[in-house]
Amino acid sequence: MEMNHFSLVLISLSCLFSFSASTSAPSPLYSEFPSGSPASPPSPFDGQTSFSFPKPEEEKRDQTFSILPVSVDPGLQRICGDTDHPIECITTTVPFLGEKVAIEPVTILKVGMEAMNNKTKEALAKATMLLQDPATPKHVASCLETCVDSYNAILESDQKVLDAINIRDLYQLSMELSSNVENVHACEDEFEEADIESPIKEMDSLLAKMISNSLAIGVDMVHF
Repeated sequence: MEMNHFSLVLISLSCLFSFSASTSAPSPLYSEFPSGSPASPPSPFDGQTSFSFPKPEEEKRDQTFSILPVSVDPGLQRICGDTDHPIECITTTVPFLGEKVAIEPVTILKVGMEAMNNKTKEALAKATMLLQDPATPKHVASCLETCVDSYNAILESDQKVLDAINIRDLYQLSMELSSNVENVHACEDEFEEADIESPIKEMDSLLAKMISNSLAIGVDMVHF
């Protein structure tokens, strides 16, 4: 009887020591971190050096001009890059640039007006030729009459633009450039309203882009 009582005491003490040892041992989950530190995983960005993304405008501009067959003056790239039609700005301006022309907005505007004047005369000549051709249908000829009037108005406005530049009149400059936009669209609208394919569509489209570019340069970049 005494032996059984003694055995029960030994078993109880053994269980007590086993429980104490198990509760005092540190959890494996937290054993990797020093005491008092939060158990947060390392950030994937720790230790990385900072960097900056290229500006979308600059990347787009570089890609746009990369298709040109010849190198373009950086100053002209910056000016034309801020227009709605940069490629047309470059290709229509470069042929009229002299070797010693200063690359600045007011100068490029003047050169652009010369290029526009030349292209308007081409469009006017073609529209007049089609208008006078007996084979041209009457409904097409009616639209061409509007185009002829529009092109003549653009030529008059171009001269007023140059006059405004010479007297440094920004208001007059803006008004004349804006009127060019209305004039070139008058020709386009005439054919669209009549639901007729314009025989001078491509030429008129290029002229419209040139006028848009001249407006962007004259209004947004030229400062007297």
